[in-house]
Amino acid sequence: MEGPYGRTWYRITGNLDVSRARGLTPLVVLHGGPGFPHDYLLNIARLGETGRAVVHYDQLGCGRSTHLPDADPGLWTVGLFLDELDALLAHLGITGDHTVLGQSWGGMLATEHAVRRPAGLRAMVLADTPASMPLWCSGVARLRRALPREVQEVLDRHEAAGTTGSPEYAKAAQAFYDRHLLRIKPYPTEVAASFAQWEEDPTVYHTMIGPSEFDVTGTLRDWSAVDRLASVDVPALVLRGEHDEATAECVGPFVECVSGAQMRVFPESSHMPHIEEEEAFRDAVTTFLARYDLDGSSPL
Repeated sequence: MEGPYGRTWYRITGNLDVSRARGLTPLVVLHGGPGFPHDYLLNIARLGETGRAVVHYDQLGCGRSTHLPDADPGLWTVGLFLDELDALLAHLGITGDHTVLGQSWGGMLATEHAVRRPAGLRAMVLADTPASMPLWCSGVARLRRALPREVQEVLDRHEAAGTTGSPEYAKAAQAFYDRHLLRIKPYPTEVAASFAQWEEDPTVYHTMIGPSEFDVTGTLRDWSAVDRLASVDVPALVLRGEHDEATAECVGPFVECVSGAQMRVFPESSHMPHIEEEEAFRDAVTTFLARYDLDGSSPL
């Protein structure tokens, strides 16, 4: 799909027309980062085994979509990615009937989509998603304080020196990720693929988050949807892992503020329960979405 800033790559598992003919609302999957390509979410395509069409795409600036490493940093805004999502829905002809599943930053984007009350959004799934970046930072700081002291000292030293690109810092950060990002080693192929692509061009991430998620200095540092969540008027399923870097405190506002929102916590997972407890995750999402299909109990 061509847009004003380049090409947005997407893939469809299943057939959109067949999906809707069977009363199964198409699902659009929004990846995290920002700027972390979709590959690590590919197993969600298995939701299409029931006949539901599942759409994955790489947001502008990463993966197989157009990269703009030299663009003005001001380009990378929430509004840009909302416009891209709207354009994709229109291009696919599903603006009037769709559901979304957002993981991490993708859930933030899904939330921004939902608070505008688009007429065609039937339901949303928010996986490992903060309702507020300040709440995210507070939770991550608490988890970081539980790391071994020597690991914390390495992180602190490099952050103070501005040398967060060093191998020593990366090794120390990995100790956090092993607890709170993905508790499976080695990383599955699709996860490793997303990391490899992100490392080649972290422009969007560095602009919107910063050099690391421990100290969010990018343009999303003050982002919050908490005071707008009451505007959401579609069913929401909120998912997180027990060991998730998206802590209970940063996820909680979704359940507190979105009418009828449901929460599910996966006890053996961190930030990727769709991989760490794949079957349970898929069953939870399948059951939830089925309630809001065209042939379900919810009105059109």
